[in-house]
Amino acid sequence: MKKVIKGYSYTFSAENQPAAYAASGETLTFETLDCFSGLINSATDLTCDFNYNNANPVTGPVYVENAEPGDLLMVEILDIRTVAAGVVTTIPGCGPLHETQEHRTKPLQIINGMVQFNGMAFPADPMVGVIGVAPADQPVPCGFPGAHGGNMDCKKIRKGTTLYFPVQVAGALFALGDLHAVMGDGELCGTGLEIAGEVDVKLTLLQGNGERWPVLETSDSWFAIANAAEYPAALKSASEQIQTLISQAYGWDLTDTYLYMSLQSDVEICQACKPCPVDLIVRVSAPKLNNIPLITRKAK
Repeated sequence: MKKVIKGYSYTFSAENQPAAYAASGETLTFETLDCFSGLINSATDLTCDFNYNNANPVTGPVYVENAEPGDLLMVEILDIRTVAAGVVTTIPGCGPLHETQEHRTKPLQIINGMVQFNGMAFPADPMVGVIGVAPADQPVPCGFPGAHGGNMDCKKIRKGTTLYFPVQVAGALFALGDLHAVMGDGELCGTGLEIAGEVDVKLTLLQGNGERWPVLETSDSWFAIANAAEYPAALKSASEQIQTLISQAYGWDLTDTYLYMSLQSDVEICQACKPCPVDLIVRVSAPKLNNIPLITRKAK
């Protein structure tokens, strides 16, 4: 019988009471609300009072047995299932074109895996917008990202992706939510196709190696994800994280690694809907080379 996780929170916090407990290696199903907690459904429902401190509810948290600060929590996204309809909306004061746009909510249907938009259709590509562990210091509202993960809005967090989170508190207190049926890099107007659904994940505890930021693994690449109020700082943090991983894995010094990154690493934007209270979020990639992993899966 599969283990279904329910119960919602609007913060990542070491003070949150666990909604469930899990052993390393266990597979769980998370039932999620959309980022508006189901309150925005029709064209007449507008986000006039949108509050980043009371948005993007996550399901959980889950206390992972024996997880301690310094460990890595490996999260394998096994499947994402959304409901058949969601909404895309403008957010007041959010995004590069907000001053010239009407305040609008657009409900959209998904039919046979295709998003229906003004007589056109394009494939759904479900992703998880908010995912992570509890931070060691102050609670972080689910509308914001950080070194713990949180609202990273990275469209590569989809079925088949694996993430690695540095554990910061006992039990990790893992949670996720804020599904999007589809979203473009940057999330320019502040929302993707916001939608409810279910996510199947496998949680595994690994030995950490000093990782500071979330790391994402796909079939062909590794990515470090970082955020900051301004682009240069976010870029520096993500670049430093992927540089450290490459250097350790390949045995190169930092300068050779830097040269290699300039040849092979791509800088990509996860979210950049400025102006916006949420930090700018970037990811920096490294292709998989000679089957050498940047993170070794050493079980705790």
